[in-house]
Amino acid sequence: MGSASELAAAVLMGLGYPCVMLAALLPNLWFFAAAGAVTYVADWYLHQKDSYLINRLSKVRAGLPIRFLLRQLLLILLLAREGLAEQPVFFAAVACFLLFYGLQAPQGALATLIRLRRTMPVVTRNVDLNAVRIPDAPPQALLSRSAEKMLHLDLPAMAGVIAAAATGVDAIGYAGVGATLALGLLYTAALVPYLRRKRRAPATGAALKAVATWLREYQPTVALYFSGSDDSAYQVNMWLETMEQVDGRPLIIMRERNLVRKLNPTSVPILCVPGGQHLMAMDLSSIRVTLYPANVGKNIHMLRVPTMKHVFIGHGDSDKLASVNPFSKVYDEVWTAGQAGRDRYALADVGVRDDDIVEVGRPQLAPIRTWTGTPQNAIPTVLYAPTWEGWDNNPGNTSLLLAGENIVKRLLNAPRPVRVIYKPHPFTGLVNKKAKAVDERLQKMVAAANAERAADPRWAKEIAAAQSSQAAARAELTRVEARIAQLAAPGRKGGDEAEESRVSLADPQRLADLKRLRAEWNDAYWRSFGWWEHKVVTGAEPKLYDCFNEADGMVSDISSVVSDFIASGKPYAVTDSAELGTDEFKRQNTAVRAAVILSNGAEELDELLAAVADPAADLLAGERKQLKRYLLGPDEPTSMEQFNTAVRALAAKAEARNNGVAQRLAGQRIGELDQEADGAGAEPAGAALDTVAEKGAQEATVAT
Repeated sequence: MGSASELAAAVLMGLGYPCVMLAALLPNLWFFAAAGAVTYVADWYLHQKDSYLINRLSKVRAGLPIRFLLRQLLLILLLAREGLAEQPVFFAAVACFLLFYGLQAPQGALATLIRLRRTMPVVTRNVDLNAVRIPDAPPQALLSRSAEKMLHLDLPAMAGVIAAAATGVDAIGYAGVGATLALGLLYTAALVPYLRRKRRAPATGAALKAVATWLREYQPTVALYFSGSDDSAYQVNMWLETMEQVDGRPLIIMRERNLVRKLNPTSVPILCVPGGQHLMAMDLSSIRVTLYPANVGKNIHMLRVPTMKHVFIGHGDSDKLASVNPFSKVYDEVWTAGQAGRDRYALADVGVRDDDIVEVGRPQLAPIRTWTGTPQNAIPTVLYAPTWEGWDNNPGNTSLLLAGENIVKRLLNAPRPVRVIYKPHPFTGLVNKKAKAVDERLQKMVAAANAERAADPRWAKEIAAAQSSQAAARAELTRVEARIAQLAAPGRKGGDEAEESRVSLADPQRLADLKRLRAEWNDAYWRSFGWWEHKVVTGAEPKLYDCFNEADGMVSDISSVVSDFIASGKPYAVTDSAELGTDEFKRQNTAVRAAVILSNGAEELDELLAAVADPAADLLAGERKQLKRYLLGPDEPTSMEQFNTAVRALAAKAEARNNGVAQRLAGQRIGELDQEADGAGAEPAGAALDTVAEKGAQEATVAT
C-alpha cells in the first residue's frame, strides 16, 4: 500500500464513495458535497504518490474514469431525489456530463498520439544525432497525467450544480457547466498543434539512419550490453567508471527505455534500442568485445553476432549460485576477480572451461580505502548491510528474517558503545513482505536508539560542540545538492526522452564538476551528523562504498557486498542464516573464510566488536589479507590494468577470427561449397556467383 498517509487516503476514498451514494439516496446536499470533496482529495493524493492501490483499482474495473463517472451519476441521482428532475438545471447537468464524457475520447486519443509520435526507436546519451531534427517536447503540463487532469475538469460543473440545487439559483449551475465544457474544449484544442510534423520526433527510419551514421563515424570497439528490470540500473552504474577508462572506443547498449534516466552521468555513449529487430539490423561490426553484467534472455540479440567476442563480467563477485550460472557457457570468456571465481566454476562443474576464465580483478573497488588498523573515531562504526531475500526465498539468502533484529539489538546495546549504520538492499521486500516488515522495524529501532543517545548526558558535550559545524555541513549539503541537480539534467526541465537524446551530449567540464560536487556532497553528508549518531542509509546516495569507508567493520550476508568489503581489509562478520554450521558454511562460501561467523542469535558479535576496537584482538587479520588476494587478485598490476589487458587480448582474438574467416571465404566459389562429394549435380561454375562475398552483397541488397 505504501506509506501511512497513503493508507489513510485509501481508507478515506474507500469510505467516501459509499458516503456519496448514501448522501444521494437520503438526499443530503451538504453531506454529498463533503463526501465528494473527500473522494476528490484522496484520489488526487494517491495519484500524486503513484500508489500501488491505484493500479489495483484499475484491475478490478474501478479505474479512474469509472470513479469520476460514478460520482457524476450519483449527482444526477441526488438531483432527482431532491425533486429537481423536471428542472432545467437537471437537464443541463445531464447534457454536460454526456458531452464531457464524449470530449474525453478525442483528448485521450490526441495525448496518446502525441506520445507515440514523440517516441523514437532509440534513446541515446552522448550520441550526436544532428543528422535528424528533434524538436522540443510539448509542455509537461499538457501530457503529464493528462487523463487525470481532464477528468478533474468536471469540478466546476459538480460544484456549480450542487450550489444551484442548494440555493435555487440555476445560473450558478449553468456557469459551472459552461466552465467544465469550455475547459475541456480548450485542453483538447491545446493538444492539436503538437500533431504538426515540425513538432514530431523523427520517423523510425530517419532516427535509425542517424544512429547508423553515428556508428560508422564513431566505430565502437568495446560494448557493455544490458537488459534488466526497473530496479536493476545499479548493475550498469557500477561499470560506468570502468567503461570510461577502458582501452578503445566504449559504447553502452541497453534495451529498456525507463532505465536510461536512472543511469549516473557518464562520458560513455549510451544507445538504448528496445526493439530486437532494430538492434539486429544495426551495423555493429566494429565492436570486438561485448561485456555482459547480467544473464538475461535478451542477451541473445547480441550473442548471435559472430564478429565480436562475448564476455560475462557479472555485477558482483560472490558465492551465490548466480555466480556460477550454467548460462555462462554461451560466452567466449568469463571474467572473474581472482582465483576464487575460477575455482568456483570448477567446483560447480556447469560446463565453463577453465581456459575460458580470465582473472581481471575488480576495477570498481578502487574507491574503497584500506584499513589503518584503528577506529576512525572515538567509538567504532559498524555497518550492517544485509542482502535481500532472493527469488527463491532460501533462508540462507538474507539474515534479515531470522537474525536481523538480533544483530541490530546486540549492536545498539553493546557494552562498549558503537555507532551503527544500517543500509538495506534496495530489493528488500520485493519477494517476501516479511523481509520488508523486518526492515521497517530495524529502521525504527535505529531511530529510537539514536534519539535515546541524543538524550544521554554522556554525549551532551559532543552534541553541543558539534552543533555549529553540523549546521554548516547541512547548509553545504543543500547548496551542493542544488548545484548537482542543475548539472545532472542538461537541457530544459520537462523534456521527454526524445529531447533528452538531443541535448544529452558529453560535456567534460560538466562531468568533472559533477564528480567534484559528489565528493563534496559525500564529505558534507558524513559531517552533517555526529560520529556517535546511528544512521539508516537508503537510496542511491551515499553509495555502499562510501559506507565502507566510513565503517570500521561490517555485518552482512553471502553476496558481493562481502567480497567487495574484503578489499578494505577491515574485520567483518557473516550470518549463517541457514544454520549450516561454521565448518560447512566456510566450506561452501569462500568469502567467509576470514569472517566471524554469526548464528541467528548473533551471540558471536562480541568477537567482531573486539577486533574492531583493538587490533591486538583481531585474530583474523592475516587470513583476511590472504583471502583478499585469492578473491580479488593481486594489488599490482591494478585491476584496471588487468581489465584492459584482458580487453586487448580478447579483441585481438576477435580480429584474428574475423581475418581467418575472411581469408577462408575470399574467392571461394559457391559451386565448390554446394557440390556433392561425388560431384553429381554440381552447379556449373559459370551459373553461380563468382564468390561468397558477391553472394553476401547480393543478399544484403535484396534484404534492403
